[in-house]
Amino acid sequence: MKFKLAYRFTFLTVLITAILLSGLSQAWAQTSKTTKISAKNTTVRDKERRSIELIIREYLLANPSVIREAIQALQLKEEKEKQQRAAESLKTLKRDIYLDPDSPSVGNAKADVPIVVFFDYNCGHCKNTLPALQGLLSQDPSLQIIYKEFPILGQTSQLASLAALAAKRQGKYSEFHNALLAASEIDTSVIKGISDSLKINYTTLQKDMSDPKLNEALNRNLRLASTLGINGTPAYIVGDQIIPGAIDSESLKRIIEAQRDNLVKAKSVGKNLGALK
Repeated sequence: MKFKLAYRFTFLTVLITAILLSGLSQAWAQTSKTTKISAKNTTVRDKERRSIELIIREYLLANPSVIREAIQALQLKEEKEKQQRAAESLKTLKRDIYLDPDSPSVGNAKADVPIVVFFDYNCGHCKNTLPALQGLLSQDPSLQIIYKEFPILGQTSQLASLAALAAKRQGKYSEFHNALLAASEIDTSVIKGISDSLKINYTTLQKDMSDPKLNEALNRNLRLASTLGINGTPAYIVGDQIIPGAIDSESLKRIIEAQRDNLVKAKSVGKNLGALK
């Protein structure tokens, strides 16, 4: 973070200098149209350039808050642009987000506001917050949760996701998923132990885990996350919002309710417009 901030300071200093020097260069270019530039004039121009550079340097040293304000403005601009790109992606990638047959789901398949969650079984925040989603399901019968396996924390994360998707083929995804989240560590012996406890055919599970189609499903999730600007876990999609990082179930519930209110308002506006026609 310190490196990025230092880089931004340097970048903005150079940028401001470049802008001012650009203006100076243009002024001299305009002058050169009517005045022949001699060696003496060139020397003068170089001196003027160095003087301006010194003035800029002294000003920035005396007013460092200008750089901070510029960085803050740049960050706000970048964040706004990021949100706009994400909003557009949410519209164009609806099928990949909500209708991927390889993305396990639980709850109401006709949910008005489904929750999509990107997670990693080795993510501590995922282990702490994802189980609460089960509580939301029991409270809200119109809710659906779509799981996006997003193994970004090492080889055991990849192993766990492949095992969970393989368990889905034996109709045991939800149970396997919950057991993996509860596990303090993940390796082949843990996966076998979970399989035995859930009466899953382990030989079949191993065979399915090596199926290239499961790897492709995980790669699709990785590409989707990249397009949406998701680079950490957990991350949620609720309606038209992407929520990065852990969130408690009560906050998630309020977001769901707000999204439902927006849907009701949108339908009401649609009906009114239809009546006017």
